[in-house]
Amino acid sequence: MATAVRICVCGDEGTGKSSLIASFVKDVFVANKIQSVLPIITIPPYTSAPENVTTTIVDTSARPQDRLTLRKEIRKSNVILLVYSDHYSYERVALFWMPYFRSLGVNVPVVLCANKADLTAEGSTAQVFEEEMLPVMTEFREIDSCIRTSAKEARNVVEVFYLCQKAVIHPIAPLYDHKEGQLKPACVEALRRVFWLSDKDQDGYLSDQEMHEFQAKAFEKPLLLEELENIKSTVGKAIPSSATEKGVDLAGFLFLNKLYAEKGHHETIWAIVRKHHYTDSLSLEDSFLHPRFDVPDYASAELSPAGYRFFMDLFLTFDKDNDGGLNDQELAALFAPTPGLPSSWAETSFPSSTVRNDAGHITLQGWLAQWSMTTFLEPKTTLEYLAYLGFEAPNGRDLTTPALKITKARKRRRRPGRVERNVVLCYLLGSSGAGKSSLIDAFLNRPFDGVYHPTIKPRRAVNSVELHGGKQCYLILEELGELEPAILENQAKLDACDLICYTYDSSEPDSFSHIVELRKRYPQLDELPAIYTALKADRDKTTQRSELQPDTYTSAINMNPPMHVSITWNISELFVALAEAATNPSTAFPKSDEPPPDRTSLYLALTATSCAALAAFMIWRRSTNSA
Repeated sequence: MATAVRICVCGDEGTGKSSLIASFVKDVFVANKIQSVLPIITIPPYTSAPENVTTTIVDTSARPQDRLTLRKEIRKSNVILLVYSDHYSYERVALFWMPYFRSLGVNVPVVLCANKADLTAEGSTAQVFEEEMLPVMTEFREIDSCIRTSAKEARNVVEVFYLCQKAVIHPIAPLYDHKEGQLKPACVEALRRVFWLSDKDQDGYLSDQEMHEFQAKAFEKPLLLEELENIKSTVGKAIPSSATEKGVDLAGFLFLNKLYAEKGHHETIWAIVRKHHYTDSLSLEDSFLHPRFDVPDYASAELSPAGYRFFMDLFLTFDKDNDGGLNDQELAALFAPTPGLPSSWAETSFPSSTVRNDAGHITLQGWLAQWSMTTFLEPKTTLEYLAYLGFEAPNGRDLTTPALKITKARKRRRRPGRVERNVVLCYLLGSSGAGKSSLIDAFLNRPFDGVYHPTIKPRRAVNSVELHGGKQCYLILEELGELEPAILENQAKLDACDLICYTYDSSEPDSFSHIVELRKRYPQLDELPAIYTALKADRDKTTQRSELQPDTYTSAINMNPPMHVSITWNISELFVALAEAATNPSTAFPKSDEPPPDRTSLYLALTATSCAALAAFMIWRRSTNSA
């Protein structure tokens, strides 16, 4: 929103431009001829000015020799006050002035002023508007508003400059299409989102209580009972079905705002949308969608308790059929005020990336898990959607960052103890056909599919896991697909990973050798905690074509032997083991066979040597003093 208004007063000579300015500034009419051009006048904020802005008024001359100055001032202004006073100067509005403004390429609102109303023939303002002003406004959409004034009688002098200020601070052009007689699409979309956010119970109506809350947020003052009844009465007369005992529906809400635009009260619409973080172009403020939120190296982002509560409440509000899942219609209604599903969700084939019910609809467990994964991988996306969906911080401020928290950095993974993380990422590595995709399906409680489908793009899945002791954490399993080499060469990707799960098919003789070659090719993997897993253990175990068999290999590098599991068994213990290793990474590194050295004798020897040296020094010093 503009903080200053620069008004360029234009019009033919003798139309009373300077008298109008002098009457506004000095509050008196100057009968004598005023100099052709008044000096530039800057007026500090005053009570009646919209938003208390600073206003600069620039008088201009229409003489040919002053045309260069006129062009410069028009281009520097952000609103033009075009003054006419008789038939000749009125004709020049359409024939010269408006085409001239267009030729300069200026894109600012124009306020049309019929001055010297005290000298014109008697006629109602409505008649003058109908016969003179409306045809010009229809032809030139740049004209924001029009007014009749008289500097001599001080008629509408303050009002005309107020209209100029209003045209800049509260422009009508982005909101309302005069030709179509409708609110513009961008304005409608903004008001739809405002209605969605205000309809707390999502029943399609703004109840009396919701109207009071909306009034308090948008205008910071209470809504009187009489005003509320007047609003419902106005809407009910125009659209009977839009004002019921339940309240005012979306159609009625849009009608009300259209009425504000038609009556010249478009500052009311601006107050509403700006309070909901819209810019002058009716897009959401970038600082609101993308607040600063930096995640330090080796740390991660997670939802805070306030963030989890917000997404849980959102799920429960939109689960209209109370079946414990969000169907396609309920998801569409939930994401109505957003651009749609986050692009990363589409890439992971949401909702197949998390827990669904038998009907294929995402459950509350899956919903919270999905947002946990999104926050871990791309916290800025979560912040953006928190803004779209109307998160309100517990302290009442319009910030989304309290919905997230930063975990403590875990740079030293080999240090004993748990890391302070509730969301962890595990890469699944192994040869093609080892069973990684089936492992992910089992992780999400999906039935086993015996048909082999090679993984091309990376595939992620997330679910909650209960650790020993009852604590919950969210485990993300990621199969890298054909991007495996690129990801394993990317140190930033490895730093974000909490655990490597090496998988092989215990019934396929060439499966384990892939792990051996992988660790040779990417020695940086040794810096990550790891677990070895033998899949398809329900089949006959075969000897691996590898220099060392899996148990011998893991023993040689001081790692635990592979866990033998099968998708056809209950493998929840594997996921618990993965989550435990990720949250307690020192347990998934090679173990040292040698006990820590006993340095007690070393410490005693050093102490004795120090004492002997000190005694010798004292004896030498005493003998020196005696001498």
